[in-house]
Amino acid sequence: MNRSRWLMVLVLTALSLTSLKLAAQTSPSPQALPAVTTIASLDVPRYMGTWYEIAKFPNRFQAKCVANTRARYLAQTDGSVQVLNSCTTADGSTIDALGKAIQVGATTSPKLQVRFAPAWLSWLPMVWGDYWVIDLDADYQLAAVSDAKREYLWVLSRTPQANAKAYDALLDRLKAQHFDVKNLEPTPQR
Repeated sequence: MNRSRWLMVLVLTALSLTSLKLAAQTSPSPQALPAVTTIASLDVPRYMGTWYEIAKFPNRFQAKCVANTRARYLAQTDGSVQVLNSCTTADGSTIDALGKAIQVGATTSPKLQVRFAPAWLSWLPMVWGDYWVIDLDADYQLAAVSDAKREYLWVLSRTPQANAKAYDALLDRLKAQHFDVKNLEPTPQR
């Protein structure tokens, strides 16, 4: 995909996310749910590296991804995090998306904002999305990431397949946080 076309895809994705956010803000909630709870603190350097997507809530910006979805996080000297997401499409090609994440609050905050839009659009609040670490095991091997409104959910593992017992326990904790885990779509890792 040439650079201009890729840039257009990123801009359209950012605009689509903005539309979804605005729609969610104006739609009444069928029931009031408690706020999403994050983990107490995040050791960002320890979180860096490769994470494999085990499952996710389906979303439009990953619609072409059919397998091998992973994220690579790399700490930057300015305190931000470089994010490289990649996945395999149905035709066997790979899609890469390069983004940037910044922590919201203290250096141990589990709340981050991430953007995949070009840097020149970073002044627009709508190009940033929540990346909240809501569950993480003590060994930094299995994580769940969401947003403040439970619209998105990703289960990530340091290995291509998560331990079944640990995954089931994580699902129980997500249910306790009022996530509809029946909507999780498994991600094949080949």
